[in-house]
Amino acid sequence: MTASTNSPHLTVSLKLLLPLLASILAVSPLAVDMYLSAMPTLAEHLNTPMSMVQNSLSVYLLGYALGLILFGPMADKYSRRKLVLIGIGGFCIASLLLPFVTNIEQFLTVRFFQAFVSSAATVVVPGAVREYYGKDTAKGLSYVSMIMMLAPMIAPSIGSVLLLAHSWQLIFYVLSAYSFIVLLLVIKYLPDAANITDSTAGNLSVKVKAQLSFIQRYKIVLNNAEARLDILTSMMVSLAFFAYLTAIPYVYLKVFAVSEYNFSLLFALNVFALMIAHFTNTRFVVRMGSRTMLRVGLTIAVLAATALTLVNILQLPLIFTVIAIFPLMGSISLVAVNSDALILTKFPEHSGTVTAVIGTLRWGIGALAGPILGIFYDGSAKPFALLMLFAVLVVLCCQLLVWLRNKVS
Repeated sequence: MTASTNSPHLTVSLKLLLPLLASILAVSPLAVDMYLSAMPTLAEHLNTPMSMVQNSLSVYLLGYALGLILFGPMADKYSRRKLVLIGIGGFCIASLLLPFVTNIEQFLTVRFFQAFVSSAATVVVPGAVREYYGKDTAKGLSYVSMIMMLAPMIAPSIGSVLLLAHSWQLIFYVLSAYSFIVLLLVIKYLPDAANITDSTAGNLSVKVKAQLSFIQRYKIVLNNAEARLDILTSMMVSLAFFAYLTAIPYVYLKVFAVSEYNFSLLFALNVFALMIAHFTNTRFVVRMGSRTMLRVGLTIAVLAATALTLVNILQLPLIFTVIAIFPLMGSISLVAVNSDALILTKFPEHSGTVTAVIGTLRWGIGALAGPILGIFYDGSAKPFALLMLFAVLVVLCCQLLVWLRNKVS
């Protein structure tokens, strides 16, 4: 299967397109995960409390969410390829600037810009996958996510090696080099999906849709009752994921006092759980459907989150936390990819706006994970476990409402 734009030299097979889309999506996970092990060193270098450096994660999420609000509807109207070039190019420049900051305020400002501009690139990816996979969008998203998950799996280890080999600054130089390579690949190989749609449709309705305002596009998405419940599902799964991402360096490095090397291994183990979940989804989603796969993932998530909470309330050894987190991370990943696919397939002509809605709310609520955990901080892993359980139970309520609505109709 191939995809082509109006320019004959831009022809690319799905075998190349999927890794390319995954490499674009991997930009933000790399930016988030690669410097986790360097946080204590960064705090010392900038002469600031560790909590301020941890807040840089929330600042990144906020910047990304706000960027999606702007760039999402633009992806439905303008050239997607150009948006990717702007996003990856801006990310590359910001990554080059970060090693030169001299205080935490500068660091947070550049991180905000880095996240904001990178959203221009990543917002187009789900829509591109939907256009090439159609009703099998969940399968396509799982393939892209599975490839992309290599980034967070190896990022902490790479960050630790770069930190030991040279400095925290080298981490951001490597990020800049990676994004520059991706930029070159995008220039050479990425087709312009928006042009494909326009050339094949070629009718008045397409032109009318192109004139819809930002607000009109958002209204179309948010006025669908079932979509709202799936969007809330995506949001709460994101809260659980970013609670994990925010808390896990503290939980492993401080509460359980593991080494930085063992932390990177444990982190990679949980990313491996995400990859297993996505691979499983590619095998079964076409036959079973996204809704069924979502419910399977949710069932596992409820059991695993409950187990994680009990393990930490009872203050059991590290191995029990590791055993509980592994299926929990895989299951929330299963819920996330299928809820996104269900939403995207409801609005085929507004994929950019849908991605913006999902991403803005997802990353926006993800930015709250740090402050929430800070409020309930008690020196243990219990707040983290309880927040994960709370998020999963809200997802359960949402999907029960979807089930009741479908049963009545």
